[in-house]
Amino acid sequence: MAPKSSPALRTSSQKSKQQTLSSFFTPKPSQVTKPAVPKPTSPIVSNRVSIDPQDADSDEEDSLPVAQSNTSRRKRAIEENAESLATDGAPSPKRVRQSNNWADDHNGETTPRISLGQASETGLNTLKQAKVSGRTSKYVFSLSPLVRNENEDDEDDAVTQKMKERLHEKFVKKLGRPDSFVELRRKNKIIAEEAAEGEDGEGEEGEEEEPPKVTKGRKGAATKKPSSKLTPMDKQYLEIKRKHLDTIIVMEVGYKFKIYGEDARSASKELGIVCIPGKFRYDEHPSEAHYDRFASASFPVHRLQVHVKRLVQANHKVGVVRQIETAALKAVGDNKSGPFVRKLTNLYTKGTYVDDVEGLDTTGGATNPGAQATGYLLCITETNAKGWGTDEKVHVGLVAVQPATGDIIYDDFEDGFMRSDIETRLLHIAPAEFLIVGDLSKATEKLVQHLSASKTNVFGDKARVERVAKPKTMAAQAYSHISNFYADKMRSSQDTDSDKESAILDKVHQLSEHVTVCLSAMITHLSEYGLEHVFDLTKYFQPFSARSYMLLNGNTLSSLEIYQNQTDYTVQGSLFWTMDRTKTRFGQRLLRKWVGRPLIDKKRLEERIAAVEELKEGEHTVPVDKVKFLLGKIRTDLEKVLIRIYYKKCSRPELLSALQNLQDIASHYSAVKTPKDTGLNSPLLSEAISSIPKIYEAVNSFLEQINAKAARDNDKYSFFRDEYESEDINDYKLRIASVENDLDTHRPEAAGKLGVKTVNYVTVAGIEYLIEVKKSSAQEKKVPASWQKMSGTKALSRFHTPEVKRMIQERDQYKESLAAACDTAYTRLLDDISAKYQELRDCVNALATLDALLSLATLASQSGYVKPTFTDNIELSITGGRHPMVEQLLLNAYVPNDLDLSHDQTRGLLVTGPNMGGKSSYVRSAALIAIMGQIGSYVPATEARLGMIDAVFTRMGAFDNMLKGESTFMVELNETADILKSATPRSLVILDELGRGTSTFDGVAIAEAVLDYVIRDLQSLTLFITHYQHLARVQNRFENGELKNVHMRFEESNNGKEVVFLYEVAEGTSHRSYGLNVARLARVPEKVIDVAEVKSQELEDTMAACKMMNMSRMIKGIFQNDGSEGLEKLIDGIEQL
Repeated sequence: MAPKSSPALRTSSQKSKQQTLSSFFTPKPSQVTKPAVPKPTSPIVSNRVSIDPQDADSDEEDSLPVAQSNTSRRKRAIEENAESLATDGAPSPKRVRQSNNWADDHNGETTPRISLGQASETGLNTLKQAKVSGRTSKYVFSLSPLVRNENEDDEDDAVTQKMKERLHEKFVKKLGRPDSFVELRRKNKIIAEEAAEGEDGEGEEGEEEEPPKVTKGRKGAATKKPSSKLTPMDKQYLEIKRKHLDTIIVMEVGYKFKIYGEDARSASKELGIVCIPGKFRYDEHPSEAHYDRFASASFPVHRLQVHVKRLVQANHKVGVVRQIETAALKAVGDNKSGPFVRKLTNLYTKGTYVDDVEGLDTTGGATNPGAQATGYLLCITETNAKGWGTDEKVHVGLVAVQPATGDIIYDDFEDGFMRSDIETRLLHIAPAEFLIVGDLSKATEKLVQHLSASKTNVFGDKARVERVAKPKTMAAQAYSHISNFYADKMRSSQDTDSDKESAILDKVHQLSEHVTVCLSAMITHLSEYGLEHVFDLTKYFQPFSARSYMLLNGNTLSSLEIYQNQTDYTVQGSLFWTMDRTKTRFGQRLLRKWVGRPLIDKKRLEERIAAVEELKEGEHTVPVDKVKFLLGKIRTDLEKVLIRIYYKKCSRPELLSALQNLQDIASHYSAVKTPKDTGLNSPLLSEAISSIPKIYEAVNSFLEQINAKAARDNDKYSFFRDEYESEDINDYKLRIASVENDLDTHRPEAAGKLGVKTVNYVTVAGIEYLIEVKKSSAQEKKVPASWQKMSGTKALSRFHTPEVKRMIQERDQYKESLAAACDTAYTRLLDDISAKYQELRDCVNALATLDALLSLATLASQSGYVKPTFTDNIELSITGGRHPMVEQLLLNAYVPNDLDLSHDQTRGLLVTGPNMGGKSSYVRSAALIAIMGQIGSYVPATEARLGMIDAVFTRMGAFDNMLKGESTFMVELNETADILKSATPRSLVILDELGRGTSTFDGVAIAEAVLDYVIRDLQSLTLFITHYQHLARVQNRFENGELKNVHMRFEESNNGKEVVFLYEVAEGTSHRSYGLNVARLARVPEKVIDVAEVKSQELEDTMAACKMMNMSRMIKGIFQNDGSEGLEKLIDGIEQL
């Protein structure tokens, strides 16, 4: 049995190395070494997270003897001792029972051995199996029976079998099942406990250097061994990790960044880098006891931003830990013998990544930046619901921040049962990250989960979701927090206008309670990332205010493919893709806002379209070409660089590029003093251009201070020109020059010691001021013992003299101090630029406006686009209208159509026609032309006359919502109910095949009732697509022609088996849908189609026969009763036939 005990002993030593890992995640009370006396479970031990029943098993096995005698009494005593030790380590009921037996034995009440007669039949069978399989070599088959003590051998086998079973269990546990459900649950529980106990643990960090003194039965010797083999850097890492358990920690170690433990496994998968095996867990789990270090992955320092971007895009939260002291300063500081001081300097998530001017990659991998890649961080809170069921109301507040540009959107509104208002805002804002304050109602929670959980959602990407608690006093705390935040900002900027600052505070205090709660939570959240300064810029606080723009709700954005197509959720094929001809990133972002928020203010709309017309007409004039040329030269995202300057995160090359771009643009318009000097008639264009040269002097003054070559090379030491360098920078440069001069004058002294006329310094492998001495030469014998050999080859040795070593050290200290002084001076320059942020941002906004208008002008210059006419009447009149996206793909093959809707005349069209005849394309083109016109764009038509439409509502497509437990028809009717509640006479309503999700009779009844209600009561402009020919009669109820029947023209031949779609709209009704022709196009088997044709004909004949029977009854009734009512019904029936 000796070999079997060896693994147990090795495991014990390995376990002792791991014991204090959990001390970094749990508080540690001071412990005193106690004699190894068996006793009940100690409260000190039971409080430790790392001790669990598995550790108890481990202790039990560790105490097995090296060798055993053959007597059963000896084995029984050893087993009982081991079990008694296990009871000291874990509070298992099973172990306690065994401990009591041990105590009974020692009190003189020894348990009698089980005799053969007392053993049960089952027990005997078990023992026989053990003898045959487990100890075959000992019990060799023999014809003559051996004379032996049966009780002793049977008992010996039972004890051995138990020991084997325990060893097997221990082996399986050590072999590891770290990913089993039990272990994962335990791991999660431990992490939760560690996070809860983190604060207590922080206060006792001073005790972590000492090994724990835990009394464990008779293993007194184990407490004397040093139980921690963690390096000082491991301890440093664990301290930081304990405070940020949800973060991947990237740690600077020399010339590399390293990632440890479970973080290393996650990072290696995302980054495609090697993960060196080791401990993945941060506690001493038995499955990892054979490792003596953490798993790790690493990459070079210069690849940091590349890898951080990848991790952030994979929805991880990433923390960067940097060395905040250098080798030279450490050598003369108090921390000579300790590790480098390291500190968490940056935290990143998808919504807060601003450290790279290029930002994160756009969604979908499209060449054109994705429409949804806006990087908004959205905070939402909700108060208790009013009402119940379909009348439920919730009050919602939200604040959305785009840290990369400084834009802030806020809103406070009441939402209904379907949460359509929340959905609309989420689809418009498209956040990359959610911050949820308090609990949300079930419906809102499901909506947020649906929009953020999968890559197939409307964002085309995953969104992070973080949550913070909402105490009952949150509103009062938020008001106090925000007041203090802005009051501190006012105190810190004494030189600015106090009236302006107080106006900012007043503006913030006017926000509603829900918005205040969100704003406070957002300030607290962004403070962790060092981005709270974005809230200083209250000029860029904008309400969502859907009613100041045309309302495009979530269904409309998806159905009309405003931002992304419905096939693969990329930007290609969307309305935004069609209209985007911008040259700059910031211009593209502004155009995206315009596309999502068409104007309903006629005056602003006419201003915008007049500017587009002037740019289109003056395409080759000097002013327009000048604007195009200047915008085409901009390669930097100026909006993002400005906000990075404000955050003090801008690099030197970026700063130079941005300032030079602004200087170049401003210098071209330096002669413009007023809007009249621009030479343009449009007030929108002339005001934008006249605001550009205002920054010229400020930008020039900043560029005067900068050495362009050093800035391009990112050389911090020469970044400032000599006359603008601060005194401390000059001082350190002089000191460095002085030391280097002393080093040069030291050469004759060194040469004298070697007995040569002169020596020259050499630099090898980055080590400077080396003196080379040839081996086996006269000079080698004269080298003093005080000289330190640094390197050598076969032919020569290289030395540093004590004086050289001292002077190099002194020079390195000055260099480190110089670097710090240069960084401080650079930060001061960024502060000076930040003071001019408003003027610089206004200039960039003016450039963005020019870029977006030029994009619309480029679109307008395409053939077939016309300037729309706007009226105050409620109307939508289009001649030769085309679908803007489809015609891009079909080029000249698209068939144009007319549409004429007016509130006073025909305000509704009932559209029928064959399947695939172009009905949906017709109604969508009308809606898109209305939206494009109110964006301020030319439209794809021969002529267009547009009234100010306040909203576009659509109900198209068929899909269920399993997350909410709603069927296809339920979703259909919910969306219809929302439209009926929200639509106004100025709205455009599109209903596509309403009622198809249920039985024919119910579907026809609902469709007819909704159509009548929309035309008669809501009086909205309506386009209603249906395959129910029965609805054509509804037209007769409106005597003034408010509803008109139209159909998509087609030609049929071969008894309807062949249909040619003409894609033209004509008056009248299509009495057949020709579904079987679509079945042929879909390549449904001919056998199925043949049967379907027969059944279709049978049903038509049956229905015709029924109608004829009814008409015969009517005629009979007319002759019998002579009734005029019956005659009218008869005429209707004849018309239907």
